[in-house]
Amino acid sequence: MRRNQPSYDARVHIAALNIHPVKSTAIRPIDRAVIEPSGLRGDRRWMITDSDGVLVSARELPLLFSIVADTPDTAPDVHSALRLQAPGAPTLELAEPNRARVPIRLHSKDLEGIPAGEMADDWLRQVTGQDMRLVWCDEPGRRSLNPEWSRPGDHTAFADSAPVTVVSLASLHQLNAWIAEGAAERGEPEPEPLPIERFRPNVVVDGVTEAFAEDGWPRIQIGDCVLRRGKLTDRCVMTTIDTGTLAKSKEPIRTLARHRRWDGKTWFAVRMVPEGTGIARVGDPVSILR
Repeated sequence: MRRNQPSYDARVHIAALNIHPVKSTAIRPIDRAVIEPSGLRGDRRWMITDSDGVLVSARELPLLFSIVADTPDTAPDVHSALRLQAPGAPTLELAEPNRARVPIRLHSKDLEGIPAGEMADDWLRQVTGQDMRLVWCDEPGRRSLNPEWSRPGDHTAFADSAPVTVVSLASLHQLNAWIAEGAAERGEPEPEPLPIERFRPNVVVDGVTEAFAEDGWPRIQIGDCVLRRGKLTDRCVMTTIDTGTLAKSKEPIRTLARHRRWDGKTWFAVRMVPEGTGIARVGDPVSILR
């Protein structure tokens, strides 16, 4: 695996915090996050499946990006467990469901979730035109992580593989520079820089002076919580979808495949595991620990 020698300065800080109450729906930026062992509180506790209980993500249905899911952590006017909004649809308020758990499948993981119920399923059908289900993770601790890189007791809800995704703006700037260079080589106009939202990170770090330094961070402290490195983040075609227009392109996968490809995958950002509970705020310093 390729590694970069990290470089830091005293200004390394949290530039943004994001959660995604329902997996694959709109990103919800927040100023303050409660960090728990399972990740940022409220992140990916809900998931959309097909009628067989298999994850439906924006990879298959980019329209999911247009659904805005809020909780009390993302919007102070929300007084239910979850509020769903989408263009042309009525607002739906949901409580935490109290039903029997059902089997669901997230990529290669067989998990369990609690169905939100017919009101939620009807709402999703109205918005997407497809038969779908909404499920809730009542207890993230039931899901263990990959033992190849995790420790006993590590867990998360419906995130792909680890609780928290961290990336630096220095890495994004380098990626956009590579994309622009590739366009110039092909005689194409310079493209608009990709926003960091394409990568759906939980924690965005600014002030790092070396692109991809986060690849090698063993542990970091944000606010009063320590995060431990889990694994690098492999990237899929979801990053090629403009979350606003839903248009698809070849970037950033084309460029990542040229500059950040090994083990048959393309890589951008790092997944980390909280080592306890704490609070982090936008603007807080980020300390790189050994």
